[in-house]
Amino acid sequence: MQKEIRIAMLGFGNAGKSFFRLLESKKDELRRLYGTEVKVVAITTGSHGSWENPDGIEFSQIGDSPQFASPQFVKSMDVVLEAEYDVLIELTPLAIFSGQPAIDHIRGALSRGKHVITANKGPIAWAYESLRKLAEEQGVFFLHETTVMDGTPVYNLVQDTLPLCQVTEVKGILNSTTNYVLEELAKGKPYEEVIREGQKRGFVEADPAMDIEGWDAAAKTAALLNVLMRANITPDQIERKGIGEITYETIKEAEGRGKVLKLLCRGTIENGKVVGRVWPEEIDQTDLLASIKGTSSILSITTDLMGTLSIIEQDPEIEQTAYGIFSDLIRIIRSQ
Repeated sequence: MQKEIRIAMLGFGNAGKSFFRLLESKKDELRRLYGTEVKVVAITTGSHGSWENPDGIEFSQIGDSPQFASPQFVKSMDVVLEAEYDVLIELTPLAIFSGQPAIDHIRGALSRGKHVITANKGPIAWAYESLRKLAEEQGVFFLHETTVMDGTPVYNLVQDTLPLCQVTEVKGILNSTTNYVLEELAKGKPYEEVIREGQKRGFVEADPAMDIEGWDAAAKTAALLNVLMRANITPDQIERKGIGEITYETIKEAEGRGKVLKLLCRGTIENGKVVGRVWPEEIDQTDLLASIKGTSSILSITTDLMGTLSIIEQDPEIEQTAYGIFSDLIRIIRSQ
């Protein structure tokens, strides 16, 4: 018997569009492998209106630059609380100092007994434990694989393949902007030139302060510690220092000692409490972490039973983010 899953999407930026394309390209396989028809029935955007169709929306109907107009759903929360859907996909922009309004979107959907997938690290960094408990009470999924390393299976790696392992430490390079900036500064390029070039290439934000000051990395660190170590910690509780004070001379002095400067994310247990830190650190040039270049990322997870495992994501594109969302959707489909 054919099953049906209806999706409501909040946000339709690059990740949302890429996910929609991926979903449409895999619809036949989803029917064949899982006996499931997947429909996107509602989309809301921050500046282009909204679209709702209970029979399903086709990407060809809306294109890459949509201008939506729905008389029924004007705001995202209208969709959350009133639309008929099975899975909410929360893709609204990150509010790094609060996680809102994404937290309220997710809480509203979970309270209605709807599954939720998010690519927004804010809710995981600021309200994970309460949202996790709500999902558990409602008997629904709350999934978020895309929030730290695009589509790389970080949470799934631990939850699905390391049963009864306790995570005791996490360490990694998780912010591609700072990784890129430090490498380019090491070549003697002026800071302003490095930022402009990164912005042209599309992976440095118009305002790079949240990356340079370490806030993005702190949010990712908090998210990891909340999920993998049940820390119930927030980004402002992460000890944090960015790379703003690092100069060409600083980098060269480190090189003279056989070291490389990287912005490292760390989480460990001290006196029975999980603590997190984001800080520029000198790493031996022979260390695996020192080999991470450009927009690549690495995460090392230390456990009590399996020692330390490291996973590397090499030069991700938006398609990897889309796949992270898609893999969460498949997890829900498999459970039906």
